[in-house]
Amino acid sequence: MKHCDYFQKSLPNDIALKIASSLQGLELCSLGSCSRFWRELCKSDCLWESLAKERWPFLGSLQLQPSSSSSAPYIPNFQGWRALYIQRHNEMAGRAMEVLKFVEQRSLSGSLGVGDYLKAIEDLHVMQFGFKDVELLLFKPKLNPLFNLVGLHYCINWLRVPAEYVLESLECCKISDREVCVKWWKLGRWFYGFRMRDESRFRIFCMADFAMAKEEEVLAVLHRGAIHEVIRVQISIVDSSDIPWYHQNTQKQG
Repeated sequence: MKHCDYFQKSLPNDIALKIASSLQGLELCSLGSCSRFWRELCKSDCLWESLAKERWPFLGSLQLQPSSSSSAPYIPNFQGWRALYIQRHNEMAGRAMEVLKFVEQRSLSGSLGVGDYLKAIEDLHVMQFGFKDVELLLFKPKLNPLFNLVGLHYCINWLRVPAEYVLESLECCKISDREVCVKWWKLGRWFYGFRMRDESRFRIFCMADFAMAKEEEVLAVLHRGAIHEVIRVQISIVDSSDIPWYHQNTQKQG
């Protein structure tokens, strides 16, 4: 402990701030719990202002105080960037919980209809989720893989985040190898005046392959939903007993 105290006292504030500025919100809070020195330093508004504006870029255009000479909106009851960051984070966490509850209620049997799936993605857009919000709140390994996929698809289709950034985030959050299954049914074709049986197809894929657009057919089906010749689409958690059978059959087809 004495060595730690000596290190902190001998560490210049600018160097300490440089170290702290490389951390994210949760990491900064953890560092602040180490000692009185770090607790005071990690409260610095300059650190939280940078984090807040990086996570929510629109905050950069806001005014801290109302001004008659500016038409930009201002932040009411501003109590510092740390307080604003925590308040905003809690709001986004609450919104994420609403989406998670909706998906959970609609997938009680382990599968989610494509209509509900697309609604969950649209809700993220309405709630103004950013890439960092998805990364912190939906890319959690403890969550149902369906939640991970909803966040991933939102980043790709709505936010247009470059694939390499999304893949890096998936790997950092340790969910890049998580697998889901998409099944869809196509209307049977007409043959000499008779309609054939409806065709069923399915794909098992991991989050990383989805992010890198290696499953273009699946991405197209999920984007369009049940429309035209596709009459039904279901997204489900992968049953581990199905995986060896699936890979064996795909290898035979290849």
